[in-house]
Amino acid sequence: MVSSRFAGAILTCALPVFAQPSYVSHPDRQAAVKEAFQRSWDGYYQYAFPNDTLRPISQTSQNDRNGWGASAVDAISTALVMENQAVITQIVDHIQTIDFSATVPGSESVSVFETTIRYLGGLLSAYDFLTGPLSDYVTDQTSVDKILQQAISLADILSVTFVTPSGVPINTLVYGADGYAVGDDTTNGIATIGTLVLEWTHLSDITGNDKYANLTQVAEDYLLNVRNPDVGEPFPGLIGTDVNITTGLFTDSSGGWNGGTDSFYEYLIKMFVYDQDRFGEYRDRWIAAADSSIKYLASHPTSRPELTFLAAYNGPNDLSFVSTHLACFDGGSFILGGLTLNSQDYIDFGIGLVEACHETYTATVTGIGPEVFYWQDNKLPANASNNGPPPSGSSDFYATAGFWIPSGAGDYVLRPEVIESFYYAYRATGDTKYQDWAWEAFLNINATCSAGVGFSSINDVNAPGGGGFTDFQESFWFAEVLKYSYLIQADDEEWQVNAGHNNKWVFNTEAHPFLVKGTPI
Repeated sequence: MVSSRFAGAILTCALPVFAQPSYVSHPDRQAAVKEAFQRSWDGYYQYAFPNDTLRPISQTSQNDRNGWGASAVDAISTALVMENQAVITQIVDHIQTIDFSATVPGSESVSVFETTIRYLGGLLSAYDFLTGPLSDYVTDQTSVDKILQQAISLADILSVTFVTPSGVPINTLVYGADGYAVGDDTTNGIATIGTLVLEWTHLSDITGNDKYANLTQVAEDYLLNVRNPDVGEPFPGLIGTDVNITTGLFTDSSGGWNGGTDSFYEYLIKMFVYDQDRFGEYRDRWIAAADSSIKYLASHPTSRPELTFLAAYNGPNDLSFVSTHLACFDGGSFILGGLTLNSQDYIDFGIGLVEACHETYTATVTGIGPEVFYWQDNKLPANASNNGPPPSGSSDFYATAGFWIPSGAGDYVLRPEVIESFYYAYRATGDTKYQDWAWEAFLNINATCSAGVGFSSINDVNAPGGGGFTDFQESFWFAEVLKYSYLIQADDEEWQVNAGHNNKWVFNTEAHPFLVKGTPI
């Protein structure tokens, strides 16, 4: 681990420590992922476009993200790195037509967080690529300029949610006939507050207008410098979940690396990668969170003590031995932090988390990991109130797998986090086993989730055939699962994660790559 006290000195005096590994490309695997992307896109474009989401079995659409074409905008950066000219053209043409001042009927409630990571993130990534290394794919500069104008228009509309007594935004904006009204939320979560700063800061850096960065950084300060640490910071660097919008004070002491908190921690180290000259405090807070996670949250199942998961917490004296598919990004975060800070300890710990999340895939009938899983910690007494054994029906599974799936929590909604962490492990080490793991995961998802004219979420990863389909193809299937599945098998490019302190790009939480502002690190 790296003490935050010495991190600056280490970065100044010790670069470079890690050499860029050699990588292997697999054209056959790339082609298979491209085929899955094309089939998903063709189904969406024929039956759902320009709406948000494809229902691949019923061959219908759903506007779950306000009707601006979420799947199209979320797919743009993947189409670009795959160099899919036809799809790039279709999406860029669509972006010209989006009216962010209105939603479709029945989808008037806008999530600032989801809109930022999917729409704003996709637009900014497309603009970076099309004004940079992939500019040949759209030669009409007016169309490229319009992409940036759309990003500005969207952020300007969302900006009203930051007009609160504290500057902590309200996550809900409701569209109506007379304009926009913020929701009546009294709190906001650290993920939905703390996963705006990369996108909005990048918009400021592109446009030269610092208002976007300032809005999100004022809000972020309540998370970086907790005003009531007796409640809001139960461990150094590890904070609660919800913040009062009026006061900026934390309302609880619960948290971890699961949904609702996850991408706050993800962005701490990514902001430092984006610009180390401005965001040293973010680095220091990531180090504090990482060190506390290793010291207080690392947990090993009684049946598989070689595995490492991160527990959740409700205050400093109450751990919950539960994790999620969402949390499996944590291995990638530790690996990126280790690469950035020259810490083999962080890389090794991250690799351990990656290997444990890999086990959540290999143990199930479908070879896909569940949404939620539990384990019994091997350090606490077995009769501790927060450390119960698995239900009787899960005992045999737990004995071999090291986790069990609670009833009703075995679904898979086309999430990327396990493959995402395989990607970071591969880029850090060059070890081809992570390519093989990603390929196996892709094959299993391809076999189980293929449905109708695309791919669908499934009900139960531990049931034959996935236990049935939900008939829903998430937009992040395009943005994340297919991108990471492709990049881990692909040739080296400047936007790939770099282990040799030359990261010219950083990925937002939706896997949209942004050009860094500072010196590549």
